[in-house]
Parts: sequence; structure tokens; C-alpha cells
Amino acid sequence: MVQDEQDRRLAENKMKMQRDNIVRGGIGSARPQRRVVDGHTTPCDECGVVDWKSDISRGEVSCNSCGLVVEENSIDPGAEWTNHDNTTDRSRVGAPSTYTLADKGLNTSIASSDLSSGAAGRLGMSAKARRDWRRRRTIDERSKTRASRARNLVKANQTVRDRSCLPKSMQEEICRLYKILSEEGFVTGRSIAGVTAACTYLVARKEGAPRQIPDIAEAFQVHEKELSRMIRHIARKFRMHKVSSPADYFSRFISDLKLPPNTQLQVDRLWGILEQHVDIWQGKKPMGVAAALIYKAASESGHKRTQAEICEVAGVSEVTLRGLNRLVEGIFKSLGESGKN
Repeated sequence: MVQDEQDRRLAENKMKMQRDNIVRGGIGSARPQRRVVDGHTTPCDECGVVDWKSDISRGEVSCNSCGLVVEENSIDPGAEWTNHDNTTDRSRVGAPSTYTLADKGLNTSIASSDLSSGAAGRLGMSAKARRDWRRRRTIDERSKTRASRARNLVKANQTVRDRSCLPKSMQEEICRLYKILSEEGFVTGRSIAGVTAACTYLVARKEGAPRQIPDIAEAFQVHEKELSRMIRHIARKFRMHKVSSPADYFSRFISDLKLPPNTQLQVDRLWGILEQHVDIWQGKKPMGVAAALIYKAASESGHKRTQAEICEVAGVSEVTLRGLNRLVEGIFKSLGESGKN
């Protein structure tokens, strides 16, 4: 009975030590731990413990108990942040995708600058290797633009980048709109320059930075009648109709006329008064209304510009400007507004 009681107590103490995570006494009393890494799950050959440690900086896998190195020069699967230049940015992830390139910038390309004699000499390339790589580069470029639609997309994107004179974000939207039209077959049978010019006009108007049709037609070298027809077709297809406001042209006209910045405040004040009378200015050419307000503001602020100068910037005739000037003056007189600060 006494022996049975002692065995029972020993068993209970053993269970209690295991529950409380208490190390047992005696030889080899260290509680075994099982730490594994990829490719290493068996015990160490030296100490028999499964306790592996991976050192990413050294590229080594070693035993955490005895220090035996079992693997070296291991591959780091994480992102690369090695900086080979004298810059603070260590990112090596590359540029984001963009619609201004036909392949969105995701394909690799062989740069012609790397195949010049100077660059090839620095890279240790022989003359035969340069010839081989030039041939490979030609084959690579041809394989990317084998389809006619892909070639047209490359040309259209290049046209937008060279002639639109718009910010990068707007160029992205223009190229995206052109790509949708190309995929739907709208470009087939129409000129690439005409479609890109129409997309440029619609996107600029949508983003609040409208451009005049004669200016875009001159930049893209297309006829104004063809451009106007293309704009109507695309606007009807994508429901991009929008009524331009004279306020969209204030900043550009003031900049082109080289007026001081405070002229913008005077023009905004006059427009705030005129904007409420929609029946007066709506239906009139927005560039003409903007030119009339700028002419009045410049005259009252002491930085007068001639009607010819304003008409040249706004793209309206002097007869139109004089008629709008009389209309604007009549409105402000009837409201009792002198227009001066």
C-alpha cells in the first residue's frame, strides 16, 4: 500500500511539472524545444535538438543549441532593398503601370543605350555580342507590335505625350479613353490623330481645364470640322456632355495676358455677381464672357489691355467682345455695381 501511494504521488508530481512547464532534474533536464525552418525539421547531428535559427543578414541556418551551421548562402524571399546608388531611396520594385504606354510599362525592354560602344565596353561585351543583342532587340520590338491594333496604340500614346501639353494624370485618362475606343473598334477607319485630339479635348473639359478646338486642332494637325465631329461622336457614346463655364478660362487667359495675380480676385468678384443671372450669360460663348470680364477687371485695376490683345488670347472677334462688353456693363449698371473694390 505504501509503495502504491508513493507511485501515485510521483505520477502526480510529474503531471504537475509538465502542466507548470517546470524543468525536470537530472541529466538532460533542459526542456526540449522544436523550432524548425523551411527545409530543416530533423534533429541536429551534433546535439540532437530540433532548434534551428535562420539568419537573414548572413544567409545561414544554424542550430540554436550548439551553433552548427547546416546551410549557407540561403535565398531571402523578401523584398530587395539593396541600394547600389548614392541615393536615400532603396526601393527596387520598379515603376507603377501606366496607360501612357501600350503595354502599361509591364514588359521589359532592351535599351539601345546599353548596346552602344561605350556602354558595351563598360559591360565587357565584345563586338559579336553587341551584334547579337542588337538583333535580339529588333526581334523583341517587332514581337511586341506585331498586331496592327498594338502598333496604333503605341502611336496614339506617343501622340498624346508629345502634343497634348497636359499634366501626367490627364494624359493617363486620355490614353485610357483611347484604349477603350480602340478595343470597341471605334478607331477603325478613323485617323489616330483625330481620335486622340477629341479624347484630349473631352478629358481636359471634364477635368476643368478646357482647351479651345482651334488650339487642339493645330497641335494635333487635324481639321477643326473633323475634330468637332469626332468630339460629338465620343461625347454621345460615353455621355461626356458638359457645359463649359467662363470661370474655366480665367486663370489661363490671365496668365497669357501677363496680368498681376490680384486680377484674379477682381475677376472672381465680378463673376460672382454675374453668375447668378444665368439667363444673361448662358448661351453666349464662354470664352467671350471670360474675355469681357477680364477686360473690365484689367481696366478698373489699372492694368489695361487692348481689345485686340484679349481677343487674340481668347480666340474671339473684336465685334463679339465689344457686344459682350456692352452687355456686361449694362448688367452692372442696372445692379448698381461699379465693379471697383
